[in-house]
Amino acid sequence: MSPSEKIPCQVFRLAREASCHVASQIAALIRKRSDENKACVLGLATGSTPVSVYKELVRLHRDEGLSFKNVVTFNLDEYFPMQSNELQSYVRFMNEHLFDHIDIDPANVHIPDGTLAEADVPAFCQRYEEQIVEAGGIDIQILGIGRTGHIGFNEPGSGPNSRTRMITLDRLTRNDAASDFFGEEYVPRRAITMGVGTISDATQIYLLAFGEGKAPVVAQSVEGPITPNIPATYLQEHPDARFILDEAAAEQLTRLRSPWVLGSVDWDDATIRKAVIWLATRLEKPILKLTEEDYNEESLQDLLATVGSAYEINLRVFRYLQSTITGWPAGKPEKARQPGDRRQSYDDVFPKRVLIFSPHPDDDVISMGGTLIRLADQGHEVHVAYQTSGNIAVFDDDAIRFAEFAAEFNRHFDIDAERVDSLEKHVEQFLKHKVAGQVDSAEVQSIKGLIRRGEARAATRSSGVPAERLHFLDMPFYETGRVRKKPLSDEDIAITVDLLESIKPHQIYAAGDLSDPHGTHRTCLSAVFQACNRVKDQDWYERCVVWLYRGAWQEWNPHQIEMAVPLSPRELMRKRTAVFKHQSQKDRALFPGADPREFWQRAEDRNRATAKFYDALGLAEYEAIEGFVCWNGDAEGIL
Repeated sequence: MSPSEKIPCQVFRLAREASCHVASQIAALIRKRSDENKACVLGLATGSTPVSVYKELVRLHRDEGLSFKNVVTFNLDEYFPMQSNELQSYVRFMNEHLFDHIDIDPANVHIPDGTLAEADVPAFCQRYEEQIVEAGGIDIQILGIGRTGHIGFNEPGSGPNSRTRMITLDRLTRNDAASDFFGEEYVPRRAITMGVGTISDATQIYLLAFGEGKAPVVAQSVEGPITPNIPATYLQEHPDARFILDEAAAEQLTRLRSPWVLGSVDWDDATIRKAVIWLATRLEKPILKLTEEDYNEESLQDLLATVGSAYEINLRVFRYLQSTITGWPAGKPEKARQPGDRRQSYDDVFPKRVLIFSPHPDDDVISMGGTLIRLADQGHEVHVAYQTSGNIAVFDDDAIRFAEFAAEFNRHFDIDAERVDSLEKHVEQFLKHKVAGQVDSAEVQSIKGLIRRGEARAATRSSGVPAERLHFLDMPFYETGRVRKKPLSDEDIAITVDLLESIKPHQIYAAGDLSDPHGTHRTCLSAVFQACNRVKDQDWYERCVVWLYRGAWQEWNPHQIEMAVPLSPRELMRKRTAVFKHQSQKDRALFPGADPREFWQRAEDRNRATAKFYDALGLAEYEAIEGFVCWNGDAEGIL
């Protein structure tokens, strides 16, 4: 345990490894208690984070005979009011992800009841507490962590001794839940939750956090002071609580952010870059102006002693960063040589076949629109593969408007008017009577998917990519009509493999930002990685390079960037124009996430911030920069 950490943290390379570890701990206790003829009492959580834990428990039950007959469960919370059969119900969530697939006795399952009359809630909460005590207390409590640092639905201000009760949800919490309810206005304002004191009574606590988006609140909870403003900090006082993290969620812990302040480290190239950039940022100095005194005074004496002088280290890192900047993301041909060009080598394959994977129909232009435009302008054969339809992210009003247009168009030209009139009536009637969170009909889903296809065509047309090079994959895992998707299947991967084999690209670009709150980016990236590993022995793939982009939800850190593509003011405006073509996502997107800015604003701000950062480090000043990281071919990559 690092001396800066007030709660033990276990950091795993991959989220799935962390989930399997927690599942194995739960399984071991279930078996132990079964051998002792005792009940095993589990406190369970909902949300995307524990899903992999439940998936592994189901596998252990199915493949290794793990029985849940001696298990008693108590869930953390439930929205209020909430019917148990609604899409957002935690009763439904637990049944779909765990209870329907194991041999647990339904009488042993306890979940806060969102169907109660408000007057009955206090008595229910009191009885919930009593049932936990009667069961012998919770042996293992599973937690996630919210952006406000809440555990369960214990919002900032919750006391350490609070018990199960009705609470009012924080605005940020409701905003984070908006996507599940198809709009913040439909999110319940209240919930029933176990209290901090109830949670703290558990014998063991595992708090799971995955992805870059959780890194700031994890660091505050683990290394900061105990404060009611961040309820997770109360876990610092628990005798057996631990945080289970992937590397992305642990990134801002001192042991990963600046491990040299804690002791000696292994000085590989990546760590040296990270340390020098950290030092330059901390002192607000360009890299080439850092001195021996700067290194010594900021706990980097060991770097000097191990690697060399400040001058040598500065130059080494500066030259590396300088080498990442290129205006030719797919290589520079001999014919492009200009007077004074000192480039030693030129690419012998030009133009290249380039395949850009876009999880949703707008991620390509939002995240790497400037690079896409440059690739097209430089003459490469650019293909864009839209992995999902994105149909759930279209407002109902847009679907009605397009159905009306189709009907008017067909009536005007007398084209099968009767059938189109029928479709228009269906859309109007369905959406008129649609309730919050209801899954769209197949016809409405199709219309919404067509809206997003048209926007994608307009955006890539303005970027110089012809329509015949667009590929709409409509991967099956996504097509549920709900925020919650199906697991990635072999069919999804086969679709991706078929596209790779038909294009045989020299370059692949894929979305590597894992902070997408709905998990679609993570799933789509897994499909690309698995597909690449299936074709890796084919001749064409030997020269293929896979680049990972970000931008929709966060950007690569400068020490991670391996290719930095600078954008001129004109290219940045062309990128904005392309993003604007996605009209259904403009002004107010249906699933905006926690960031209040529009997607084009987020992208531009991040691109400009990266350029400003490079400038502050002493490199050339650009209007904006899009950053990329090269995938090394690891079987599961950064997932």
